[in-house]
Amino acid sequence: MAGQNSNSQMPEDLISAIAALKRQKNAVIMAHFYQEPAIQDIADYIGDSLGLAQNGEKSAADIIVLAGVLFMGETAKILNPEKKVLVPDLAAGCSLADNCPAADFAEFVKKYPHHTKVTYVNCSAEVKALSDILCTSSNALKIIQSLPENQQVLFAPDQHLGRYLIKKSGRQMVLWPGACEVHETFDAKKIVQLKVRFPGSVVCAHPECPEPVLDLADYIGSTNGMLQFVQQSPAKEFIVVTESGILHQMKKACPDKIFHAAPNNEEACGCANCPHMKKNTLEKIYLCLRDERPEITIPEAVRRQALVPLRRMLALS
Repeated sequence: MAGQNSNSQMPEDLISAIAALKRQKNAVIMAHFYQEPAIQDIADYIGDSLGLAQNGEKSAADIIVLAGVLFMGETAKILNPEKKVLVPDLAAGCSLADNCPAADFAEFVKKYPHHTKVTYVNCSAEVKALSDILCTSSNALKIIQSLPENQQVLFAPDQHLGRYLIKKSGRQMVLWPGACEVHETFDAKKIVQLKVRFPGSVVCAHPECPEPVLDLADYIGSTNGMLQFVQQSPAKEFIVVTESGILHQMKKACPDKIFHAAPNNEEACGCANCPHMKKNTLEKIYLCLRDERPEITIPEAVRRQALVPLRRMLALS
């Protein structure tokens, strides 16, 4: 892990050691649904990008440990400049954020000076600062529909989410050509094979998936939306088309139901794992709390600029 001695001796009971450090330092652990089960089980809050942003701001903790990916830690810092925001591993990036560099995005938006820039939160703080309003997969459709019908829209950085929003809203949008490396590799043929193998299963999918996959879904929504859907659905068997970490919460919430993780083209294990999300471990969380690093820092000018579109999103959420 960047900036830490990963060879430091670990306590025998990591969970107890982490709990003790949390009490000592008035810290809170916030984890994304895609984290490994052991991390989800020690988290004070588990959620999707929107939930993490909203709950991080409400927290009375002095230290926020964001167990997710880098842009989520940056979002927490944008909203909480007075708090120390830590991430277990600075190398836990995001293909969407990494493939939308701020300099390239700035040049791209210059071509569309009259377009409102709606940007998915899966981007860097610098790209957020160049945006007019942010969105998550939970509220993206609501954000798009809140704009005047005659307003031209530029959407970045996920083209598959963008195409889904075009279809749902009827609005034409200019799309940045980015995609999530996990969701993009889901294959419609494999979903059909699963439907044949498990007849009667209900398919729920994340809107970052390609359109042919979404066309097979009975429900399309964010990770939190999918979790709520499987709890409310009378169905007993589901095919889940997103990163496999969400299945842990689904199984906890619905122990009487059966969940099948959809495979993608990159995984031989029969599930889809985000290599960035899975960089975080209990050991790294312990070291992160013990040493209070790696810490998220954002230039104040960038933070203030990024806060404006983030606040606009939260006001509509």
